[in-house]
Amino acid sequence: MTSNPRRIRPFVSLAATAALLSVALTGCAVGTATSTASPTTSVAVSQEATTSTTATVSTSTSAATTSETITSTAAAAEAFLATLTEEQREAVLSAYDDETKTTSWSNFPVTFVDRAGLNLADLTDEQRTAALAVLEALLSDEAYATVTGIMGGDQYLSDYSSSGDADVLGQYYIAFFGDPSDTDAWSLQFGGHHLGINADLDEAAGTVTFAPTHLGVQPAVYTDASGTEVQPFDAICTDAFAFFDSLSAEQQATLTSGDVTMCAPGDTCDFESGSGLTGADLTDEQKDLLLALMANWVGMADEETTAAALTEIEATLDETVIAWSGETTYDMTTGNGIDFSISGPDVYIAFQAQQGSAGADVDGVTTSGWGHVHTIYRDPSNDYAGSVTQQASTGMSGGPGGTPGS
Repeated sequence: MTSNPRRIRPFVSLAATAALLSVALTGCAVGTATSTASPTTSVAVSQEATTSTTATVSTSTSAATTSETITSTAAAAEAFLATLTEEQREAVLSAYDDETKTTSWSNFPVTFVDRAGLNLADLTDEQRTAALAVLEALLSDEAYATVTGIMGGDQYLSDYSSSGDADVLGQYYIAFFGDPSDTDAWSLQFGGHHLGINADLDEAAGTVTFAPTHLGVQPAVYTDASGTEVQPFDAICTDAFAFFDSLSAEQQATLTSGDVTMCAPGDTCDFESGSGLTGADLTDEQKDLLLALMANWVGMADEETTAAALTEIEATLDETVIAWSGETTYDMTTGNGIDFSISGPDVYIAFQAQQGSAGADVDGVTTSGWGHVHTIYRDPSNDYAGSVTQQASTGMSGGPGGTPGS
């Protein structure tokens, strides 16, 4: 079976993103509303650095190996640290095994759950550029485009939502656990409301891991300043329905009769498998399509890292349970979206459409169901690369049963 079924999409380099870091979006082709955001409390992200099919393609390429990813990310992290004051360095650095690592990320806004590290909105332009360079070094071109698309959606809501609380959506934090190094293990944490990346990099072990990671999107479709339509989760939805459509009618009936589960971001989890279709029920082609879907979370770095992670998951794929509810066609003009979960010994992924716009209304833009999705990726056998045990949330939490945040 193919162990790394990835697609390469257009990507714009950091220079294009950094050039507009402090510039709010202008124009709204899909709806009108008055912006309530303060430009001093959010970080605007260039929407040209997203999955736009008309974006200029960068000449830069992703790292090809795990070692290259670790080396380049460590170098970018050191360059970022060099821009900071001593006080800022103390704020951004924590011990590698600090339990705060497990409680300082969430699918709730930053006003509800305190994040570790530094708020990008409090940094200078030079410091923000250097911070995003760390993210760019870590992620593949495709994953970086998805992440900046998520950030762009948050900024879009911050600019155009009718809610007075929307300004908090444009806030993102960066934190390091352990000293960034290309020899010693350390972690990068980056995120805000609809984003929570926990990446562990360990040259000695030869690994880069992303469990746990929270990816969310709201709205699912928006128009950037240049009038280009942006869909950060189009790849995930396309892969999800490619898998669904590959199933026989009998397999689909089993899949949709199962129980979709959810582990709340930033909280402990029993990793319930529930019921549904198992990997043992799939053909080799269907297993490949399922692995391609999981690669959207598991494979956010280089090709070698992705292949290694998918090979580990594939080894226990027969024991993995997949459940699905909601729509059966990828048509965002109908229904209330989809929910699915993938639960196995070495992978846990949940995708859930959020019913209710949660104070992020924009006239003419769908911000619920299809238009508002939260996802979680965790590794039951290796969360945080085994560096720390997940602590129970002490504040707001996503909670079980399909309501993971706002």
